[in-house]
Amino acid sequence: MTTIVVPYHQDERLPDESIPVPPDGTTVTVDAPLPDGSVWQRLATLYDVVARTVAAHSGPDVMPVVISGDCLVALATIVGTQRAGLDPSIVWFDAHGDVHTLQTSTSGYLGGMALSLAMGRHPERLAEPLGLRPLSEQQAVLVDARDLDPAEADFLSTSELKRYSVEDLLPAGLPGGALILHVDVDVIDIDELPGMRFPAPDGPSKNSVLAALHRVLQTGRVVALDISCPWNPAAGQQDVAIRTALLKELVALR
Repeated sequence: MTTIVVPYHQDERLPDESIPVPPDGTTVTVDAPLPDGSVWQRLATLYDVVARTVAAHSGPDVMPVVISGDCLVALATIVGTQRAGLDPSIVWFDAHGDVHTLQTSTSGYLGGMALSLAMGRHPERLAEPLGLRPLSEQQAVLVDARDLDPAEADFLSTSELKRYSVEDLLPAGLPGGALILHVDVDVIDIDELPGMRFPAPDGPSKNSVLAALHRVLQTGRVVALDISCPWNPAAGQQDVAIRTALLKELVALR
């Protein structure tokens, strides 16, 4: 199995040590010369390279693991599997909703729009340049999302997108067909995983998250595991050890 490392937070290249990937199996690191221009143009260039890499490592009985610095990379993972001939839905583990739009976001943080972009909002920004076939609301499942802004809560109150707690997520609640399993590690409680860019207290334990991920993987329908690590630089060796151990456990799930 191949682990694809995308050491970027949006269009910022991160130090290699920011994502301490366990040396198991084949690891491919994605780098791309990014053009001058808007952040959207730079992301489209980077994500095209990521999507080509995912497509090259996707297929029958092959499940790539993509590890990156933010949730937007999940769009490239979706595109890569689509280019490989698949039509996946997505199971989105996250402390946040990621369903903002350019109009509703008060911070302007692009990662807070990732799931909305995957479902077809602002298609001219990334979907059209990448050839992304947007997911319907019925093709997305949001897990945890305990930290919602009012505009996100309003959207989700009328959306057909399904929501579950980590503990309540069961195979019966998943969309049919192929699945991409997206995990923003900030879904884990901050007492167990400190140093997040956007910490959200009162989250589920690491073990309960791992158990829920395992339930999804046991369906045999997961075609890609997408892991987002939106953390600040490690404050010391304890942070490094915690992050290394977590990524080892997540990669081993496959």
